Amino acid sequence: MYAMSAMKQYQSVNTNAQLVDASPHRLIQLLMEGGLSRFAQARGAMERGDIALKGSLISKAIGIVGGLREALNLEAGGEVAANLDRLYAYMSARLVEANLKNDPAILDEVSGLLRGVKSGWDGIAQ
Repeated sequence: MYAMSAMKQYQSVNTNAQLVDASPHRLIQLLMEGGLSRFAQARGAMERGDIALKGSLISKAIGIVGGLREALNLEAGGEVAANLDRLYAYMSARLVEANLKNDPAILDEVSGLLRGVKSGWDGIAQ
């Protein structure tokens, strides 16, 4: 019991420390990593039949995708930013659908899309 509480506290402190020192490039990476983590956790909750947790995790994932979308500079980013904006909107809609239909395949689809974007983002030199 205490070990789990200590672990959560450590993770919180570690995450906060990463955020303070992070470059804008790294912050986007952290958002993407958080999204992928929430997708996987939501899939696990879905498989266990934990509907409340699934809904909470998908809601957090939608928030993360929304954060990625808000970080886009549509004026400076041109066609790439516009395409990402549409992709993030699609991902959010699919996450809502995954929650409503309780469909892990949709979570897998969205996870694959974000992994693809993250792979490209990780390849950009800071």
